[in-house]
Amino acid sequence: MSFAASSHAINSIDKEADMSNDVVAEIQRKMDALGNPEDAKAMMRFFKTGKGQYGEGDIFRGISTPDWRRMAKEYKGISVEDAERLLQSPMHEDRSLALGIICGLFEKADEAGRKRIFKLYLANSRRINNWDLVDCSAPQIVGGHLLDKDRSILRKLAASSLLWERRIAIVCTLTFIRSKQLSDTFALCEQLLFDKEDLMHKACGWMLREAGKRDLPALETFLQTNVRKMPRTMLRYAIERFPKDKYKSYLAIKREIA
Repeated sequence: MSFAASSHAINSIDKEADMSNDVVAEIQRKMDALGNPEDAKAMMRFFKTGKGQYGEGDIFRGISTPDWRRMAKEYKGISVEDAERLLQSPMHEDRSLALGIICGLFEKADEAGRKRIFKLYLANSRRINNWDLVDCSAPQIVGGHLLDKDRSILRKLAASSLLWERRIAIVCTLTFIRSKQLSDTFALCEQLLFDKEDLMHKACGWMLREAGKRDLPALETFLQTNVRKMPRTMLRYAIERFPKDKYKSYLAIKREIA
């Protein structure tokens, strides 16, 4: 290879490295341009970002879900490392975008790649810090990775002091439920019966309802054992699709001990 050709090759490599280094900044510039300050204020109220609320301190750009999903498609080929860098952003929609990209990368990865993304995901659990971020990613990544593996880590996550790790633990079981594997959902919901967070009551009730769609007798067995201990919100979510009479009968049992 000539010196000129060699120099050209080196310059090309340098440019590729610069592009990789700049891709996160490029994404954030585009995201910033899509933002709407008034929508951002509304989102901050909706996602409870005030002092003492579950999303305290989170910051929004005011970008619609279709817009950031289009961005996820545009940048679906970036590296896992760059997606992880984007996940460190203080902006909520940037983290949504990062998780959308990471889910896509997980889906296409081989077994070693999926394991790496699973570990990266849990290592960044503090950045997955609102219910929408958990719900759009935990079933795909945590549930997807553990579908055919030991799931004891979910018990540890469910016992975490971090709300978002507890939500990851239960919401990821949606993947198991879809494969008609319900035992982990019931076990984790029982573990989480006395969780103090309403977000967890809703998440557990949601998963119980989904489990009941696959095996109604199994859900009723769970309810008969635990209805008196369940938070009212969890119960309401779990029995939402029950016939009216049965729905009322379970609420009546709950009222008896109120």
